[in-house]
Amino acid sequence: MASLKLRYGCNPHQATASLSAQGDLPVTVLNGSPGYINFLDALNSWQLVKELKEASGRTAAASFKHVSPAGAALAAPLSDEMRKVCQLGNLELTPAAQAYALARGGDRMSSFGDWAALSDEVDEATALIIKREVSDGVIAPSYTKKALEILRVKKGGKYNVVQINPSYEPPAQELRSVFGVTFEQTRNARIMTKKDLGNIVTGNRNLSDSVRDDLVLAMITLKYTQSNSVCYVKNGQVIGVGAGQQSRIHCTRLAGDKADIWYLRQHPKALNLPFRKGLSRPEKDNAIDLYLRDDITAVERKFWREAFDREPEVLTREEKAEWIAGNRGVSLGSDAFFPFRDNIDRAAKSGVRYIVQPGGSVRDDGVIEACDEYGMVMACTGVRLFHH
Repeated sequence: MASLKLRYGCNPHQATASLSAQGDLPVTVLNGSPGYINFLDALNSWQLVKELKEASGRTAAASFKHVSPAGAALAAPLSDEMRKVCQLGNLELTPAAQAYALARGGDRMSSFGDWAALSDEVDEATALIIKREVSDGVIAPSYTKKALEILRVKKGGKYNVVQINPSYEPPAQELRSVFGVTFEQTRNARIMTKKDLGNIVTGNRNLSDSVRDDLVLAMITLKYTQSNSVCYVKNGQVIGVGAGQQSRIHCTRLAGDKADIWYLRQHPKALNLPFRKGLSRPEKDNAIDLYLRDDITAVERKFWREAFDREPEVLTREEKAEWIAGNRGVSLGSDAFFPFRDNIDRAAKSGVRYIVQPGGSVRDDGVIEACDEYGMVMACTGVRLFHH
C-alpha cells in the first residue's frame, strides 16, 4: 500500500493526516506540500475535467473551493468583455488557458484561493494566468518545462503542483469513515452524456448542439458539487453554482444571483470603472462586487469609494434590471428533482431557457407546466447526481 503524509487534516489541530491507496498512488507532488482539503479538491476537480474532456472533446478546466466547483468551463475564444472581466490584458491564450480563464471568470469572488484543475497539459500561457491569481494549487496530467518553472516560484516556492496519472481508474467500491463507522458504496461511475437529454418533456423540444454541450457541462459539474446543488451555464462556461443548500429553491436563488452578477460584470459601466493605481486584482474584484450590489453598508461604501480615483458613474437598480433582462439562452441543471415551480420562476429571471434535471417529483406536471409557460425546454434524465 502506497501512502503520502499530509501537513494536517481539515484543520491544523488535526495533526495526523495521510493519503493511501492499494498499489501506487495516482498523484505525484511536483512542488509544495498539499494538505487534506487540497487533495479533496484536487481529486474531485480532476474527475470533473476528465469527464468534461471525454464528453466534449474540448480542453476543460475547473476552479474548486471547499470540495465544490466555483467554476468550470470548456475551451473557447473569449470576447473582449470577458477578457476584461478576467483581467487578462494582452495575454495570448491557448485552449488550456482559455478554459481556466473562463472557469475562474464565472465567479471570481468565490475562486479567490482556488484549486485549479486542467484536463490537458498545463502550458506557459496557463501558468502565467495561474501565477497572477490568488490560488492554492493545481492538478493536471502534465506540465511543460516552462510552466513548471513559472509555478514553482509562486507563493515563495510553496505553490502546490500535483501531477495525476490520466490512465488511473479507481476501484469499483469506495470507502469512507465517519465517527469510527465505515461506509461502503459503489463508486458513481455514471458518465453523463448528450444521450441523457433524450427525454424532453416540454412542448418546446429544440436543443442546438451548443446547448446540449452546456447541459452536459451542467450535469458533470453537479456530479462533483456538494448537494443540494443547481448550476447555471452559458456558452460553455459555468456562471453560477448553488452548492450545499438544504432547500432546492435556495440553490436556485444562490446560483441565479451569481449568474446575474456574472452578466452585470460585463455592463459597460462595470467594465470601465476608474480604479485607483496600484489596486490589486482581488481588491478590484471585491470593489466590482460592491459596486454591483444594492444592499451595501456604510463601511462597505467607504471601501467601495476608496477603490477608485474618482467617483464612478452610478449603475442604478433600473439599469441593472434592464441589463439582466438582456441575458438569454442560459442553461440550468439540478442534481435532483424540482419539488415546486418556484425554481422555474426564479430561473426565468436569470435568462434560463434550457433545463436538465432527473425528474421524479409528484409535482413534475406543475414544473413542466411552468416551463411551458416560459417557452423553456426541459429534459428529464432519471439520474440523480447527489454528491456528499
